[in-house]
Amino acid sequence: MTGAGWFALAITIFGSLCYATASILQAVGARRSRGTAQTMAHPLYLAGIFFDILAWVGAIIALQSLAVYVVESILAGSLALTVLGARIWLGSRLRKRDSAAILVTIVSLTFLALSAAPQHEVHTPGELRFALCGAAAAMVLVGYGAVKVDAPGGIIAACAGLSLGGAALVGRSLPIPEGASAGETALTLLTEPLTAALLVFAGTGMTLYAHALQHGDVGPVTAIHWTAEVMAPSIVAVVFLGDTVRDGWLLPAGVACALTVGAAVVLATAPATHATHVEGAPAEEPAKALPPQAPRHALGAPPLPVLPQPAGERIIWWGPPPIWRPPDRGRPVEPSYRALALPAAAPRFVWAAPPSSRRR
Repeated sequence: MTGAGWFALAITIFGSLCYATASILQAVGARRSRGTAQTMAHPLYLAGIFFDILAWVGAIIALQSLAVYVVESILAGSLALTVLGARIWLGSRLRKRDSAAILVTIVSLTFLALSAAPQHEVHTPGELRFALCGAAAAMVLVGYGAVKVDAPGGIIAACAGLSLGGAALVGRSLPIPEGASAGETALTLLTEPLTAALLVFAGTGMTLYAHALQHGDVGPVTAIHWTAEVMAPSIVAVVFLGDTVRDGWLLPAGVACALTVGAAVVLATAPATHATHVEGAPAEEPAKALPPQAPRHALGAPPLPVLPQPAGERIIWWGPPPIWRPPDRGRPVEPSYRALALPAAAPRFVWAAPPSSRRR
C-alpha cells in the first residue's frame, strides 16, 4: 500500500472512532434532556452530530484511495468501539459473546487493512453518472413508499443501508482534479452531478435509518443496516468500479469482510447498543405528586404542606441521569390523647353499630 493509502486508512480508523464517540455523546445528551426539542439542542447531542459529520467527510476522502469494502468494513467496526465506550461511560452490560465479537472485529479489520491493494482512479463516464444519479432517485422513491405503506423496520433499515452504501459508491467515483487549487476543486464539485447524488443518498439513508429506529427494535435494525451498507456496495465496487485486492488475499479479504459483518450483527444486539440508540427519544416525564388523601385515622392530622420544587433548568453534562424524588413530607405523627385532655379510661376507638335501614 502506498503512503496515500496508509493515510486514507488512518482517516478511516479515525472516522470509526468518531462514529463511536458520536453515539456515546448523543446517548448521554438524550438522557440529560426531556423531549425531542431539548435533546436536539443539548450541547452533547450537537457535539455528537459534529463527530458524525467529521467521520462522514473523512470517509469520503478515504474513498479516493481505498476500496469501498475496506472503508465500509472499518466503519462497521465502530460498533465494537461503541460497545466498549458504553461499557465504560454508560455502565452497560458486556456479554461474553460481545467480547468475542470485539476480538473478531479487531482481527478481521487487521486482515482487511493488509489485503488492500493500491486503488486506481475511477473513471466516471456518462453512463456511470446516469446510473448513480438514477439509483439515488430510485432509493428516494423506494424509501418513501416503504414509509407510506408502514413497512417493517427491517425493510426500512435495509433501504437506509443501501442508500448510505450508495453514498460510498458515489464518493469512490467522484472525479477530483489533481493539482488543482482549492477554488477550482470546489467549483468542480459544485458543478458535478454526482455531488447531488451523494447528498441525496446520504440524506435518504440518515432519514430512513432514524425512522427505522423509531419503528423497530434497535438490534435487528442496526444489524440489517450495517449488513446492507457493507456487503452490497462492496460487491458493486469490485464488479463495476474496479476495486482490487492484493494478489493471494482475495479469500482472506472475503472471509474478513464476512466476519466483520457477522460481528456487527452480534454487537447490534448488545445491551450497550440499546443504551446508545436513545437519541431523539423523549425522556420520561417525572412522576406527579399525588393529591392529599383523606386522614387514615379518626383524629387525622392536618396534611403537611408540599415543599416547592426548585425552579429553572440547567444542563447536566455528565454523571447519572436526573431522577425525580418526591419532596420530604415528613413522618405522620399520631395525635397525643393527653394533649386533648381525654380521660385515661376512655377507649381509643369507639365502634358504633351501623344504623338499620329497615323502619320499625
